[in-house]
Amino acid sequence: MNSRRLSQFAVPAGVIMIIVLMVVPMPTFLLDLFIVLNIALALLIVLISMQVRKPLEFSVFPSILLLATLFRLALNISATRLVLLDGDAGAVIGAFGHAVVGGSLVVGLVVFFILIVIQFAVITNGAGRVAEVGARFTLDAMPGKQMAIDADLNAGLIDEPEARKRRAEVTAEADFYGAMDGASKFVKGDAIAAVVITLINLIGGFSVGLIQKGMSPTDAINSYSLLTVGDGLVSQIPALLLSVATGLIVTRAAGDQNMGSLVTSQFGANRMAMRIGGVALLGLALMPNMPMLPFLLVGGGLLFASSRVPKPGAETPETDAETAESTELAAPDATETLIAEMRVDPLELALATDLVDLVDAAGGDLLDRVRALRRKIALELGVVMPPVRTRDDLDLPLSSYVIRINGADVARGFAPPGTVLAIGDDLAALPGREGTEPVFGLAGKWIPAELRHQAEALGATVVDRASVLVTHLAEVTRTHAGRLLGRENVRQLTDVVRRTHPIVVEELTPALLSLGEIQRVLHRLLDEGVPIRDLVGIYEALSPAAKSGADLDRLVEAARSALGPAIAARLAVDGVLSVITLDPRVEQILLESVRVTDQGDRLAIDTQSLEALVGDIADLSSRAESQGYAPVLACAPRLRTPLYRLVHAAVPRLAVLSYSELSGGTHRIETVGVVNSGYTLAA
Repeated sequence: MNSRRLSQFAVPAGVIMIIVLMVVPMPTFLLDLFIVLNIALALLIVLISMQVRKPLEFSVFPSILLLATLFRLALNISATRLVLLDGDAGAVIGAFGHAVVGGSLVVGLVVFFILIVIQFAVITNGAGRVAEVGARFTLDAMPGKQMAIDADLNAGLIDEPEARKRRAEVTAEADFYGAMDGASKFVKGDAIAAVVITLINLIGGFSVGLIQKGMSPTDAINSYSLLTVGDGLVSQIPALLLSVATGLIVTRAAGDQNMGSLVTSQFGANRMAMRIGGVALLGLALMPNMPMLPFLLVGGGLLFASSRVPKPGAETPETDAETAESTELAAPDATETLIAEMRVDPLELALATDLVDLVDAAGGDLLDRVRALRRKIALELGVVMPPVRTRDDLDLPLSSYVIRINGADVARGFAPPGTVLAIGDDLAALPGREGTEPVFGLAGKWIPAELRHQAEALGATVVDRASVLVTHLAEVTRTHAGRLLGRENVRQLTDVVRRTHPIVVEELTPALLSLGEIQRVLHRLLDEGVPIRDLVGIYEALSPAAKSGADLDRLVEAARSALGPAIAARLAVDGVLSVITLDPRVEQILLESVRVTDQGDRLAIDTQSLEALVGDIADLSSRAESQGYAPVLACAPRLRTPLYRLVHAAVPRLAVLSYSELSGGTHRIETVGVVNSGYTLAA
């Protein structure tokens, strides 16, 4: 039988043995063996309680406490049976009854009741109160801890497995302190039971000696009452040890060290107190009528200990070895270091050396804003933005920054230290450097931060450096969201859908589409500015479409059709969707020109006509934006994909929707332009 199977049967076998001890008489040798085992078990529990770093490392303690208490009571019953029947309860109890207390019943009873008072009135009451308060405080703090874990998860500081682990620890901590609150009652009840059992045994043993055995009172006391006291002392020593272990566990604060290390380090942090105490004891030794030797020994010992305890922060040889080993591993040419430097981060923000103050813990809040941005992007697009690696780059020009995706530069910006960006028309009177708002391309000027109020008085919009940078990062993330969605991210998102809608996932993958094909669809949706939060709706739309093949254009259109109302609602402003439509004649010619190629649907029209068409669409879009509209281009479903490919390069902000995506919402549709340029399009 292997060790695992043995451990599974050990506890049930122990419980059965305890029951047998209560009902079946046993030889004195076995009783001696079990009594020593009981003492050893109690001592072991105390030592483990001192070595654990936090209470949850000994989470089985409440159950062990119950079993140990039951074991000790079973030994009480067995010993009582042997004492009353045979007048002999083994060598251990006999030694405690005669040798430990000198054969004196009065001394034995005094020692026994002193142990009871120490256990019941001091340790058990205090431990029970601490356990009760700990359970109450732990349960009260549980919602706050859960919210903190959720906040760290949403901010990207931890991943989902780590969040589940921390939630399990919070739940286990609450269960542990709740169990300890109840387990402390076992110890208190055991102390009461010990007094009652001892009194009953004293009366019963004395009665057996006098009545049944015909002994004199002195002989009855020597034969029975001393054995009863010995039995009580034998049972109370393990009980006292368990009470101490209970107090150690419930008063133990979580830390990175065991109790011995903490005591040594914290006494080392108060070396002066030890020295003052040693000098005070040496001074008491010089007082008249005081025993000099004990005070000299203890005072000298304190002074010696104060010079030997390690100073705070002192490193042990083991720590020095670990530090040397980690330094060796961190050498510039170490394999692990090179591999870490070779790794390409999905999203990176490189700052010039004079912009490091933005991430300085003393005053910069850029990192906090980036963490908040991750949550915003997740709720907006349905994509968990990868952690942004922020670092300084000596190669960058001063006051500049670079945003990189998978190691490639995708955007650059400028944010001089000590300045703010003022956006407005009448800024000539303000000193500063001309600049441009990186997202919308608005002209502005970087002015000294102390001139903020003057710029606002001139009607300018003033934006601080961190806001400019975070806004730029947000726009880059939205624009390149498809590139940031990796295969592993798709798997994680699919697993989330599987938990709530398992049939939807099982029907789609891997039977119809692989994760790679799903990733391509999600990439296209994100590239076209379509959020993928409604993964259930997307997967349900992909399943019937995928039965006819894995053509990417058709799958994307199926997903967009399912998300149509949400897409249109997102583009509407104040419930109004501003639409640019195609003249029916133009639309018909374009429909007839659609050709299926290896790269998807394309418009087979001569270059001059296409340029004229795109120019007309760009003019209409620009005119509508200048009038305060946020226009979209609407067309037939068959035409949407090739028309989007044509228009996107020239007018990247213009969304292209099919007619089917415009219906089903609560928004109102308003036409702000018609593409009817008068050009003759050749089919």
